[in-house]
Amino acid sequence: MLRQWSVQASGEPEPEPAGEELWEQEMERLCSSQEPVRVLPYAMVDKRFIRQLREPEGVKTSCWQQWRRRQQTAGRRLGEAARRLARGCGLWEGALYEIGGLFGTGIQSYFTFLRFLLLLNLLTLLLTTSFVLLPLTWLRPPDRGPALNFTLQCPGGHQPQTGVPKFNNLLWNVLTGRAFNNTYLFYGAYRAGPESSSIYSIRLAYLLSPLACLLLCFCGILRQMVKGLPQKMFLGQDYRSPLSAKVFSSWDFCIQGQEAATIKKHEISNEFKVELEEGRHLLMVQHQTRAQRACHLLTYLRVNILIGLLVVGAISAIFWATKYSQDNKEESLFLLLQYLPPGVIALVNFLGPLLFVFLVQLENYPPNTEVNLTLIWCVVLKLASLGMFSFSLGQTLLCFGRNKTSCESYGYNACDYQCWENSVGVELYKLSIFNFLLTVAFTFLVSLPRRLLVERFSGRFWAWLDREEFLLPKNVLDIVEGQTVTWMGLFYCPLLPLLNSIFVFLTFYIKKYTLLRNSRASPRPFRASSTIFFFQLVLILGLLLAAVPLGYVVSSIRSSWDCGLFTNYSAPWQVVPELVALRLPPPSQRILHYLGSHAFSFPLLILLSLVLTVCVSQSQASARAIRGLRKQLVWQVQEKWHLVDDLSRLISEPGSGDSLGPESPHSRGTLHNLL
Repeated sequence: MLRQWSVQASGEPEPEPAGEELWEQEMERLCSSQEPVRVLPYAMVDKRFIRQLREPEGVKTSCWQQWRRRQQTAGRRLGEAARRLARGCGLWEGALYEIGGLFGTGIQSYFTFLRFLLLLNLLTLLLTTSFVLLPLTWLRPPDRGPALNFTLQCPGGHQPQTGVPKFNNLLWNVLTGRAFNNTYLFYGAYRAGPESSSIYSIRLAYLLSPLACLLLCFCGILRQMVKGLPQKMFLGQDYRSPLSAKVFSSWDFCIQGQEAATIKKHEISNEFKVELEEGRHLLMVQHQTRAQRACHLLTYLRVNILIGLLVVGAISAIFWATKYSQDNKEESLFLLLQYLPPGVIALVNFLGPLLFVFLVQLENYPPNTEVNLTLIWCVVLKLASLGMFSFSLGQTLLCFGRNKTSCESYGYNACDYQCWENSVGVELYKLSIFNFLLTVAFTFLVSLPRRLLVERFSGRFWAWLDREEFLLPKNVLDIVEGQTVTWMGLFYCPLLPLLNSIFVFLTFYIKKYTLLRNSRASPRPFRASSTIFFFQLVLILGLLLAAVPLGYVVSSIRSSWDCGLFTNYSAPWQVVPELVALRLPPPSQRILHYLGSHAFSFPLLILLSLVLTVCVSQSQASARAIRGLRKQLVWQVQEKWHLVDDLSRLISEPGSGDSLGPESPHSRGTLHNLL
């Protein structure tokens, strides 16, 4: 038996006969259990014995079974080694470890967020290349052919624009996107023959690829969002991990190098700063009077009203800048008007977070509250600016709120824009380029000279100026804005994820250089779990902002008559019913029609409501169980303290007033109340 093997191995005496029943019960449980032997808490000799007991009597393990078991063991070990190697050789692992040790996990989460965005862009680019570009190259799209004999009824003899003022400057053409007008970077270069003449539908692939990319990105962001949920959301706001656990278990005794030890010391120090700062603010909140709380609430409302007014002014500036640049095409102002909307958006997104941080830092908010409040308003500013930019383009190109002859006849401003999809793609391309160039210019033309001047000169002014602080809300705003612009351009500029991947890759090293050389550590550290959650929340809101206009354009807006894949369709989505009628048999068509009808939608809605009700009920029951377990844990601790008190009274001398045992918190509180 197992105990005999253990006795022979350890040389200790056998257990008393009273323990025979326990050994037999344990052996029966081990023999009947389906738990893998490798996870059992026994020595290797005992595990071999348990494996022999689990085999049927009189049946020997065949050579095939032994070989298969060895192969499974070798495959499992190989997989574990591969996972360890992938973690060790992951992208930017060393840099992330260094940043996390020197500046805390909050700043490290920003650079981890950059890596996550790079993976999302590469995944999007892979899908677009696999389902659109490679089949399009293989099938060899038809030639453009002669121009359509299509006469536009423009007021006043106004002819459609065939171009813009020309500048024979290659760099300027690259920056404005004019150098790539006839390439696969923009929508207008994609062409395909009739659907009945090809087995593979390029139109359907081009239509569904952006939708599939947005869906996969949504699932990936949601997964990261759930993993990054703050622990306090499940344990309660009053839960605090004991500092003693960090004191005695934070150090890694496998560290050998001096550099790694220094980074680990900084990491532990940053964790203690976060804990102590949160504890200090919690004590301040607990000792606040009603008057102080009312004053704090009024100050909070005042700050938010001021920030709201700034956001409204920024939205108005973006609207008028976009409208003016699209309505005026004079050659004398062409250079200025090309980058007027991106410039105004960049200026708003640069000054907005700085003003937000300044207004929020005037109050004594905790680090996480300060960062989260600033992030919320930065999100509002970013979403509002991009939303207003999209609405302004729609008003100009698609005549939202306007009465034009071309809009009434063709569904878009065909007199001024023959290929309006290319025009939208060019605007988003310029916005993406301008955001990256602004990041590079600010790093090497503002941050670097400021650091050199501060190190070169001494004095009260230079001490006050100091190096810039690495503002997390501003940097998150910049990178999320670039990613949102990329998602908005998936239909109009399919290769924009390639461009954004390059920008994100270079941004990592630029921001790392700024952080390590040009910036100073934030005096108010914050926890990484809450910031990661807010990063993903901001990103998912940006994805929704990109998905809503795309869904409206795909389902309701008339495509351009002179370019692209959907020239003969009233809307891009019309290719789906056509392919269903051409490729699917009648029974499959009836099934699809039923799935899209109200007869299927209403029962599905009711079923989803029931599932949601069950999930909410389960979550509430789990919350009640957690509260009960927490109270039970408190009662058990108090019971142990009472037992210690009783034991201390028993071992104390009769008649002595002093107790030799420890004193429970409950008894100390009672004594304090009595005194």
